[in-house]
Amino acid sequence: MKAVLIDSQQNLVWSDVADPVPKDGEVVIAVRAAGVNRADLIQRAGNYPPPPGWPEWPGLECAGIIDSAPASSRWKAGDRVCALLGGGGYAEKVAVPEGMVMPMPRGLGFPEAAALPEAFATAYLNLFTEANLQPGETILVQAGASGLGIAAIQLAHAFGAKVVTTVGSQAKVAILKELGADIVVVRTEQDLASVMETNPVNVALDCIGGEALGTCLEKLAIGGRWILVSTLGGVTAQIALRAVLKRGLMLKGSTLRSRTNEVKAQILGGLVRDVWPKLESGAIKPLVHAQLPMPEAAAAMDILAARQNIGKVILTNP
Repeated sequence: MKAVLIDSQQNLVWSDVADPVPKDGEVVIAVRAAGVNRADLIQRAGNYPPPPGWPEWPGLECAGIIDSAPASSRWKAGDRVCALLGGGGYAEKVAVPEGMVMPMPRGLGFPEAAALPEAFATAYLNLFTEANLQPGETILVQAGASGLGIAAIQLAHAFGAKVVTTVGSQAKVAILKELGADIVVVRTEQDLASVMETNPVNVALDCIGGEALGTCLEKLAIGGRWILVSTLGGVTAQIALRAVLKRGLMLKGSTLRSRTNEVKAQILGGLVRDVWPKLESGAIKPLVHAQLPMPEAAAAMDILAARQNIGKVILTNP
């Protein structure tokens, strides 16, 4: 089969590799589409290796057709599925523990389904497990036009929260309001801390970190929860600890990739139970910014690197 390998010069090369050999409890998926994530760019740079046991090439999510499955599996050849991966999605096939495989929501195509697993599982985990977001609360979603941002905005809105989000340009404001954002802050034109003073935030989902975290954490409402999932804006922040004490604030780091397959399977089970009906009804929808053939993975990563996307960039196989 073919897969996208990273060579010694960080080039992405569509190359021949061995077909996956499934372990006990694994199914093989013929990949029709795979989502591109910012973590893939970090892996390409040599700073985010896949967990043990997963392929060396990138790809944290895919959609496709079950190619083979154990006789005891709940899956069978021909099932249309999407899956959360530890790596290996940039390929024609991938072997996946069956607990990390989900049915494709009815009415969605492979590109839309490939946009779901990583972003929606991360949003679902952090909004409802880590932050315990409640109806009527206000949530801040950093980088609202990203795949994770769009998933979080729609989930929070659908479950009754008020949504404040941030973007880098005015061009992204209107579409995020259509998806459920109540307030969209353009980072280059508005001061987020000032917006938070007049719109008390109960929960923050933050993939930026950096100095903005230190500036804005103390603006959370009493009992506020700040969930940090990445540090794209920097790895250090100066925090006013007295505000943390007086206001009973929580700062928690959370990553999906570091969790065991068993824990991920539990998260995905909740996602299918609680969110798939909203996807099938159209109340929530994945947003695909662009689709490119799998051999053009470098061009797909360039879109993310330039922050041009509103939603997910997807790679496709014939």
